[in-house]
Amino acid sequence: MTDLKAMGRAAAAVKPALQRMTAEEKNRGLLAGAEALLSHTADILQANRRDMEAAEKNGMNPGLLDRLRLNEERVMSMAEGLRQVAELPDCLGEIIEEFRRPNGLQIQKVRVPLGVAGIIYEARPNVTADAFGLCFKTGNAVILKGGSDALHSNQAIVGVLREALGARRIPEDALQLIADPDRSVTVEFMKLKEYVDVLIPRGSERLIRSVVENSTIPVIETGTGNCHIYVDKEADPDMAARIVFNAKTQRIGVCNACESLVVHKDIREAFLPKLAEVLAPKQVELRGDEGIREVLTGCTPAAQEDFGREYLDYILSLKTVDSVEAAIDHINRYNTKHSDCIITENAGTAEQFLREVDAACVYWNASTRFTDGFEFGFGAEIGISTQKLHARGPMGLKELTSYKYVICGNGQVRPG
Repeated sequence: MTDLKAMGRAAAAVKPALQRMTAEEKNRGLLAGAEALLSHTADILQANRRDMEAAEKNGMNPGLLDRLRLNEERVMSMAEGLRQVAELPDCLGEIIEEFRRPNGLQIQKVRVPLGVAGIIYEARPNVTADAFGLCFKTGNAVILKGGSDALHSNQAIVGVLREALGARRIPEDALQLIADPDRSVTVEFMKLKEYVDVLIPRGSERLIRSVVENSTIPVIETGTGNCHIYVDKEADPDMAARIVFNAKTQRIGVCNACESLVVHKDIREAFLPKLAEVLAPKQVELRGDEGIREVLTGCTPAAQEDFGREYLDYILSLKTVDSVEAAIDHINRYNTKHSDCIITENAGTAEQFLREVDAACVYWNASTRFTDGFEFGFGAEIGISTQKLHARGPMGLKELTSYKYVICGNGQVRPG
């Protein structure tokens, strides 16, 4: 049985060393980690093949298999993510706010590490490197609990990164992996409040709900992605078809893929045949309401539950509306507060959509696939927060920090 308390004590023990490190020392550690990933690519891919073979044998769906799969390009991307994090300014010690009180007290609000971060995630081994990079740069120790489907991949990646840290005389326990696949260990991890300062789940709705409901550690909730695109009556049909194709099919197993399409009734005839044509080579199943099926006669009827589903598959739900207000109402009812888009040439309509849709990221004439820390220039991301307190949207360095007040005086005492 994994001794989680021992892991917690080890993580807490390295906090002072991590928080004393200079930006240059942390950057050298990140670059060493990037080089180690590249030099051990063959070992990482061999471990990933073991996970892939087991997942395929167990019938894992295509979307999740895509998340699990590593190749040379994806390992290179993980290494590049660490390099980009190294190039970013070190936000620790940043003075967020500064002011002087009438009594002469000088008060500063200063950015500091969270301490120890715990991350529970499913079959996404690239998260292992991203989480390490962002936590390490912000002076946080991290304990990872990856899914059993990616166990060999995660062990290989963590082993490589810990070795790189040790070679730089950096405490290897800055990064730890819980390798025990027993679910009871995961539940126990959620209770490790004595040592872990924040818990971040990444994965399915079931996983996130379990963490939110069972954790005694403060949670930053990352959400599933029932992402919508609304094609307005004043949209360019060709642009709309191109954006939907990218958002739906570029990668189906990611949380920023488009799952639901909302179409203004006045553009159905101009847009829907183009959409069906571009999606046909990918064999995307379209599930539409009656208004959609009036134009696309071969479309599968959509059930009510289709509008709220994250498929992670080559399936797309389609809903007809007669106004932007109806589109906004539909999206706010069924979305997961992740990423939603409007395609239109009307700036006023776009501004209303961007203002009124309740989501972490709202787009005008661009694919939802850009909701990503790497694409936002954060180097990597710890997840996409769909909650509203502390962090929202792609979480980079600053979202892994807190702050404290530093108060300087010259003998002041409180009167009375």
